[in-house]
Amino acid sequence: MLEKYLEMIRQAPVYDVAQETPLDQAKGLSRRLQNQVLLKREDLQQVFSFKLRGAYNKMVHLSEPDREKGVIAASAGNHAQGVALAASKMGLQAVIVMPKTTPEIKVNAVRQWGAEVILHGNAYDDAYQRAQQLVQERDLTFVHPYDDPHIIAGQGTIAMEILNQYPASIDAIFVPVGGGGLIAGVAAYIKSVRPEIKIIGIEPDDAACMYQALQLHERVILEQVGIFADGVAVRQAGEEPFRIASEYVDEMLLVSTDEICAAIKDIFDDTRMIAEPAGALAVAGIKKYIEREQCQRQTLVAIVSGANMNFDRLRHVAERAELGEQREALLAVTIPERPGSFREFCEIIGRRGITEFNYRFADPSQAHIFVGIQMQQGSHDKDALMKTLQAKSYPLIDMSDNEVAKLHIRYMVGGHAREVTDERLYRFEFPERPGALLRFLNHMGQQWNISLFHYRNHGADYGRVLVGIQILDGDEAEYHKFLQGLGYRWWEETDNPAYRLFLGR
Repeated sequence: MLEKYLEMIRQAPVYDVAQETPLDQAKGLSRRLQNQVLLKREDLQQVFSFKLRGAYNKMVHLSEPDREKGVIAASAGNHAQGVALAASKMGLQAVIVMPKTTPEIKVNAVRQWGAEVILHGNAYDDAYQRAQQLVQERDLTFVHPYDDPHIIAGQGTIAMEILNQYPASIDAIFVPVGGGGLIAGVAAYIKSVRPEIKIIGIEPDDAACMYQALQLHERVILEQVGIFADGVAVRQAGEEPFRIASEYVDEMLLVSTDEICAAIKDIFDDTRMIAEPAGALAVAGIKKYIEREQCQRQTLVAIVSGANMNFDRLRHVAERAELGEQREALLAVTIPERPGSFREFCEIIGRRGITEFNYRFADPSQAHIFVGIQMQQGSHDKDALMKTLQAKSYPLIDMSDNEVAKLHIRYMVGGHAREVTDERLYRFEFPERPGALLRFLNHMGQQWNISLFHYRNHGADYGRVLVGIQILDGDEAEYHKFLQGLGYRWWEETDNPAYRLFLGR
C-alpha cells in the first residue's frame, strides 16, 4: 500500500495550481515551549487552504467522459474553493453544494472561481445528501473531500515538501484531522520514507470521529459534532483514510475550543496571520503533547491547514484564548456582604490583574461575585490562588471550564429572580442564519412561559441560546416530548452551579 501511495504522491501534478508553501520556525512559540516548532504554512495557498492539492489531483485523473459531465462537491468552504479553482483551471463546469449556514465570505470565494453554488441544509451532511441527489439528476461527477486515493495523494505532497525543506531530524508531525484525507496522505508518505517520525493527528474534543474510530478499531458515526472548528466538523472518518491511519498514525490527541483559540493567538503572535480554528489544531496539539511529555529540544512540525476565518468570529476567539492559555481563570467566589470586603478580596489577589468583575446585590449577608483573574504561570498559579482563597475561608468554584458560565452567565450576572417559580434552565443550539432567532422563538411557541433568555452572536455557524422556562409539576413529560420534536440540540442546565449562584432563585 505504501509503495502505491509513494508513487502517486511523487507524480501528483498539484503544482499546476498549488505552490510549495514555506516551513517557518515559530520563534516565539519555540522559545516558550523549549522545543523547535515549525509551521507548514498551507494558509498561503491562493485559496488559503491545502484543499486545492487533493481536489486538483483528483480532477486531473478523471476520465474524459467524467470531465465532460462536469463536477460536483459538497463542502462548507475549503474543499469547495479547491474544486472551484481546479475546475476553473481545467475549464470544467462545477457545482458546489454548501450548507445555508456557510459564512458569506466562503460562498463568495467559491463563486469568484466561476462555480455554481447551491445552498442547502444546515450542515455538511445535508449538503452531501443533496449533492448525491444532483449527481443522479444532472449526471455530474462527484469529487469527494477526503475518501479517495487521488485526494489523499494530493494532500500527501505536503509531507514530501516538509522532508525536502527540512532534511534534518524531525521528531513528530502534527496533522489536523476531519475526514482524514490529509493525515492519510502525510502518514503514507512519511512512513514510506522516514518511518521513525511520529505522525500525530489532532481533532477537537467535540468532533473526534477518527479518535473514536481508532480506539474502537472500526469507523463510527458521531451523533453530533461541535461546529467551532467547522473545517473538521465531520461525523465519520473516511473509509480509506481510516484504513491508512489504523496502520500508520502513531497517536490521536484531542483539544478543546479554548485550546484552539489559544493556538490561533500563538500563530498570530509569530506570523501576524489569523488561522481558522481547524488550521490551528496542530499547534494546539503540539502544546498539549509537550505539556504531557515534558520534552525539550525536539523538532515538531505543525501543518497550519487554512486561514478561511470569518471576521466576526474573532471576538469569540479573543475572549477564549486567554482561558485556553490558562492565563485567565474564571471564579465564582462568595464574599461577605459588608463594606470593605471587595478590597480585602483584591488584596489577596495581589498583583494579578482582574479582567472582569460581575456582581449585583442579592443577599444582605453574602455576595456571589463572578471574577476573571489574570494568571502569570498557568494552572500552577490558579491552583495556588485557589488554595490561598480557601485558606482564607472564601467559598469558591472554578468556572474556567464551565461552558454555560463562559458563553452566557458572565454576561448576565446579577439577574436573580426571587419571584420566579418552577424555572428550568436549558441551553440550545440552532443554525445561525438571517431570521434564525425568530424561527427559534416561533418553534418555542406560547405553551410555556420564558422567564430568562440570553442570546449572543459569536460569528459561528450555530447560535447559542440560554433559556429559562417555567414548567409546572406534571408538565415535564409534555415538555420533554416538545424538546424531542423541536429539532435543535439541547442540554438541561438547571443544576449548573453558575446558574444556581448568579441567576436562580
